[in-house]
Amino acid sequence: MYDLIVIGAGGAGSSCAEKINNAGKHVALIERDALGGTCLNHGCDPTKTALYSAKILNRAQHGNRYGLNIADAGYDWRMLQQHIRTTQEQMRGGTQEEARRKMLERGIDLIIGSAQFISNREVTVDGRTLQAKQFLIATGAEPTIPEIPGLQVSGFVTNKNILDLPDQPHSLAIMGAGPVGVEFAQLFARLGSEVHLFEAESQILPKDDPDLVAELSELLEEEGLSISTQARITAVSPTVDGKQLTICYDSGYQEQLVVSELLLAAGRKPAVESLNLEAAGVQINEGQIVTDDSLQTTISHIWAAGDVTSDYPFTHVAWRQGVHVADNILKGAKRPFDRSPIPWVTYTDPELAHVGLTIAQVTEKNTPYRVVSLPLEDVARALLIGQTGGQIKLLVDEDDQLLGGHILAPHGGELLGPIILAIQANLPVSSLVDMVWPYPTLSAGLGHAAGQLDD
Repeated sequence: MYDLIVIGAGGAGSSCAEKINNAGKHVALIERDALGGTCLNHGCDPTKTALYSAKILNRAQHGNRYGLNIADAGYDWRMLQQHIRTTQEQMRGGTQEEARRKMLERGIDLIIGSAQFISNREVTVDGRTLQAKQFLIATGAEPTIPEIPGLQVSGFVTNKNILDLPDQPHSLAIMGAGPVGVEFAQLFARLGSEVHLFEAESQILPKDDPDLVAELSELLEEEGLSISTQARITAVSPTVDGKQLTICYDSGYQEQLVVSELLLAAGRKPAVESLNLEAAGVQINEGQIVTDDSLQTTISHIWAAGDVTSDYPFTHVAWRQGVHVADNILKGAKRPFDRSPIPWVTYTDPELAHVGLTIAQVTEKNTPYRVVSLPLEDVARALLIGQTGGQIKLLVDEDDQLLGGHILAPHGGELLGPIILAIQANLPVSSLVDMVWPYPTLSAGLGHAAGQLDD
């Protein structure tokens, strides 16, 4: 009998398995697909690799903005794909086979296959029965496939396979303008595809600050993207040239559009259907595994972490939750997982990042607050690098405590660090003012923005 069986070798599963294994416990890690989970194989790592390549291409093509003349700046789709695969191997520590061998050498029993519970102490994998004292379910999430007439016969792609297409789409429609949809939209637009982005809500990136989203939308449209909000794809049919889409708008207007390819990015759902959780007695609510604050399921020795249970579908959250579950198992504890502050970053260029509360959340809580917004054109470094589109927005309560930070800027995710620390450590916003910031840096804009609250 194993001390722990982990189902899913993504951020949550691998971090938990390694920590428990390092403590001298007997661990099995079950994975039905590829080591590294969604982030390494189909999500964060390949997309951010491709986005950076597209960013370099964009800078080269617009070199005249920087006093440069870079002739014939272009790219090759197959070379880009090979670059992505090489980067993935570097992140993984080798090929899939090499990574599996290294894991086995560390003492973790790696089992490739699909796991199903047959009781709350047993799972089967391809006819083999395994038992454990504790379990962690960390199977992640998978794309939601909406029921649209003609979709299945016409075909589509998701984040899992769009970068594996044999040829770059000449034209691309994207259904869903959350982080996944928006990142792919800018990526393919910069690679030269005609891109149409559709979102059912009133703005793209609905969970982000409306002012910053509006500015980002304008920047994306200047790059050639077509953005439509309050719009839904209601039918798809195959054509000689690709797919014909029927788009319906909330206004009642309807139109048809023919594109080479359709990317579905309209949400994700926990990957739990094949686990037979009923046999284990693990409860599910609206497709998501039910856990308490400690990440324990309704069965005390079965835990869940990552996208199967979290409202924050991020690798950094999954990894931290995996470590948290491992600590609780090793200590026989039920410490709650600290869910704040959780940073969000959409890796467009410029990046859209936030941490803490939004204005909508503060308003809903009836919390008195002050807000300051600093245009990036007022930051020296932004002027020097020729990227002045964006802003820094800070929310502060009556006691001078930071409630939230929202940034649209180059390396916006990196700029969140001081804000995360200030919120985590309950430091007053004046601590950002009193710091000596290096000049000229983008981070100095944080001090400049905070200083305006006292003006």
